[in-house]
Amino acid sequence: MKLSKYRFIIKPQRELILPPYKGSTFRGGFGNAFRHAVCMDREKECANCALRQKCVYSYVFETPNPVKAKKTEESKDENVPHPFIIEPALDEGQYYGKDDELEFHLILIGRAVDYIPYFIYAFEELGRTGIGRNKGKYSLERVVSLDKDREILIYDGDSHFRDDCLVIDSSELVREAEELNCHTAALRFLTPTRIKYQGKLIIDMDFGILMRNLLRRLSWLAEVHCDEKWELDWKGLIQRAAVVKTVHSDLQWRDWERYSQRQGTRMKMGGFVGEMRFEGDLAEFNPFLKIGEFLHIGKGTVYGLGKYEILSGEADQLAGRALRGLSSFNEKISDFISK
Repeated sequence: MKLSKYRFIIKPQRELILPPYKGSTFRGGFGNAFRHAVCMDREKECANCALRQKCVYSYVFETPNPVKAKKTEESKDENVPHPFIIEPALDEGQYYGKDDELEFHLILIGRAVDYIPYFIYAFEELGRTGIGRNKGKYSLERVVSLDKDREILIYDGDSHFRDDCLVIDSSELVREAEELNCHTAALRFLTPTRIKYQGKLIIDMDFGILMRNLLRRLSWLAEVHCDEKWELDWKGLIQRAAVVKTVHSDLQWRDWERYSQRQGTRMKMGGFVGEMRFEGDLAEFNPFLKIGEFLHIGKGTVYGLGKYEILSGEADQLAGRALRGLSSFNEKISDFISK
């Protein structure tokens, strides 16, 4: 799988008033800005447009459900995953002035990697339109292409743009997974994670449910956006994942809402956060866990939901302290929503 990751740095032109969790704010107006930037006929619905098959907006936001993706048992979900993820910074700030800078990350997958100029332009347009409660305007100062050990400035907010962005191959993540423990694993879910099992959102999760959802998401992303058909022993993988034991779980449900411009209503987007620890034969699952750490899991990933990290060594020892800070952050989200 071809992947890329970017850091966007923006600067308010006047006060920005944002919620504690900013993923929905950046995603909310971004779709309109993207469509305004690339759509040839904004009066038509994508499904009725003759240019749909060649349109960047249609591909990114109205990704079709290809017939070939329905052939496997793990690809029956109606919702095709989009080829991008917006990762907001998990700070608690809500008010930002002209002297402040904000950052967020953008992850692109497969063919979408080649469309980074469109994403940059759309986020510039969003800044001119305004975001947040007061429609505050911002300027896009810099965009940095990221890899594990490298950074390249690809856009400076003016005329400088480099198209030699850093591209990450999923095989690099698989190699990193070789360093993971093959018998124990600890995951910390950083943003609300929405996983469905038997048609319902759950909090009582085990390793089998986790892998069922992760394999479905990753294989769909590979097939739909990277033209990679994963020929895996789906049934066997799920059966072996079900044997892995959960030895610790402190998952907590966190509710938050976003306003849907398309539907004209507020929508609940709650999910679980917290830490889980597993024991068992994990060697064959570690590559998927590592790729999932990069690409998130569950519903609402375009808002940055379903972000988790794999804990090990010192990070594992510091988990309790980090979780206490995360709990405080999520309490502020609840307080903001209730106002």
